[in-house]
Amino acid sequence: MEQKKICVVGDGGWGTALAMLLQANGHTVTIWGPSEDYLTEVRATGENSRYLPGVKMPAELRWVSDPGEAAAGADCVVLATPSRFYRDVSVLFAGCIPEAADVVSVAKGFCETTRCRLTQTAAEVLGRRDVAALSGPSHAEEVSRGIPTAVVIAAEDQEQAKRLQMLFTSPRFRVYTSTDIIGVELGGAVKNVLALAIGMSDGLGFGDNSRAALITRGLAEMARLGAAMGGQPETFAGLSGIGDLVVTCTSRHSRNRSVGERLGRGESLEAIQASMKQVAEGVWNCRVVLQLAAENQVEMPICEAVGSVLEGKTAATDAVLMLMGRDSTHEQYGE
Repeated sequence: MEQKKICVVGDGGWGTALAMLLQANGHTVTIWGPSEDYLTEVRATGENSRYLPGVKMPAELRWVSDPGEAAAGADCVVLATPSRFYRDVSVLFAGCIPEAADVVSVAKGFCETTRCRLTQTAAEVLGRRDVAALSGPSHAEEVSRGIPTAVVIAAEDQEQAKRLQMLFTSPRFRVYTSTDIIGVELGGAVKNVLALAIGMSDGLGFGDNSRAALITRGLAEMARLGAAMGGQPETFAGLSGIGDLVVTCTSRHSRNRSVGERLGRGESLEAIQASMKQVAEGVWNCRVVLQLAAENQVEMPICEAVGSVLEGKTAATDAVLMLMGRDSTHEQYGE
């Protein structure tokens, strides 16, 4: 396809991996990061050692810390900032993005202050109505190394979705399209909270039976909230639902599962966070998920148990016993 000029907002592992993918697809890619000192190091070493260690960066990638310079003349802007910093960073780019550029959000979670989905946050801050979402089972560590991956891009305008599909698709990166932005974003946000629960189960020494039960019932919670907020039930049976949930709950690359595992082993949340360079989105987004569940009158017992552990109200062992001790009921998908 025609060479495009791409701006990736966010120099973390996921933004960097997608920048490498887009560059390999023949596009000109600029990555924005907040620290000029760190970007100078990346330029000098050819490695994003803080967020994607061991992966050699293409020399053609540009690394800049000025938002105006990064977005100038861009045909597409990829928003890859973690949810906790998403709104503040988006503000920096307000007025910088060309009107004709496609904008796609690849971050997962909610805005902490407004509880909005991230495409809603970007649309409000940037003054746009056409922000798409890319999500699915896609660890940066694997995408950056060319491991076969499949994701979904959701947009109200299917022509925009198809443009973005062509932009990102490669022989090892398969992209599907969807019109269900709500469902796609909800899956990407809620799965991080559920991964904390699976990690706690693993840290407590429980087995495959426990993990399978939590994933399956967690999917039901995700689908309930998604449907209540306007998502399509079938979306949660796809890549951005069960696909992303499985990879986040089982992978050694999953920061959320790792945090949960350490909590299950008895470490404090403060100590865990102090030792991490990257963000575990589920920690920040659990409270928002529970607030949205309450507003929409949706029962989410696994997420509630995670929230209780994160707030220090319940030990991980007691949280599991609390879940197992709930009243017996009839199994039906979505209930």
